[in-house]
Amino acid sequence: MTDAQSLNWDLPDPFTMTIIVRPEDTDRLGHANNVVYVRWLEEVSWAHIDSLGMTWAVHEETGKAMAITRTELDYLASANAGDELVLGTWLTDWDGRFRSARQFQLIRPADGKILLRALSTHACVDMKSQRPSRAPKAFADILSGALVAGGRDLNG
Repeated sequence: MTDAQSLNWDLPDPFTMTIIVRPEDTDRLGHANNVVYVRWLEEVSWAHIDSLGMTWAVHEETGKAMAITRTELDYLASANAGDELVLGTWLTDWDGRFRSARQFQLIRPADGKILLRALSTHACVDMKSQRPSRAPKAFADILSGALVAGGRDLNG
């Protein structure tokens, strides 16, 4: 296994997840399908917030959740079945009330190639009404503490 921290990350100290591309992850072109990349982004996002203490139990207790409002993916190179990949993520924006963002970077350690960069934005919603809602203090404390400086500007 690769030492994830030794890879050429865009930002310091990513939360990482190692992925082995399975044959069923590939499409007719023989490389990982774009839908699979989105699944990986969601998996690492949940793992990251869980590790910070923003567990599903906290979501249920507060009745709030951070819903994705936009995802931008830049596919830079393809991954193939059997490839070992490392997906890193950072929380890069938090307005303290309602909106957050995270960045992603996917690297193939075998050749150091960056395969993907992505950015997702989120808004806090009430889980029952699905309407925008101010984030509870528990979310604000966790997100503020996890914020990494130097991410992409969401306004430009």
